[in-house]
Amino acid sequence: MRRSEFMLGGEDFKDLKASQLMEADVVACRPENTWRQMTDLMSHGGFGDVPIIDKDKTLLGIVTEFDLLKVLMEGKDVKNITAGDIMTTNVVSVSEVTNSVEIVNILETKHLIRVPVVRNGRLVGIVARRDVLFSFIQASTKPPGGLF
Repeated sequence: MRRSEFMLGGEDFKDLKASQLMEADVVACRPENTWRQMTDLMSHGGFGDVPIIDKDKTLLGIVTEFDLLKVLMEGKDVKNITAGDIMTTNVVSVSEVTNSVEIVNILETKHLIRVPVVRNGRLVGIVARRDVLFSFIQASTKPPGGLF
């Protein structure tokens, strides 16, 4: 659940941080997960990438739908492909204190749909473009009953 779901409104969107925008319950894989497992996970989960983490939740890389499709197009045997084989290790990420304006800039300039949120290299959340849009709506809505 996004923390922004608890906003009462009347907040300045530009002051929001990644910790307020992010989804903390992140679906992730380990380097040993197979091509099939990742494909099933993304297809049924409705997202286009999956972070790859170790047992301590250290962010090691990311696998996208493009990475999975590339394996098919190259004619590789998908039974022998793991996340560790195809993950991108130079992952664009943000910290919990990265502000919403910077996050939008990263999503736009890097052509990303989601960006991992890390603390000391460990995955703590993920911010998707729709999380940013949802948070803007929540923040810019006037508070109910004139609370403020």
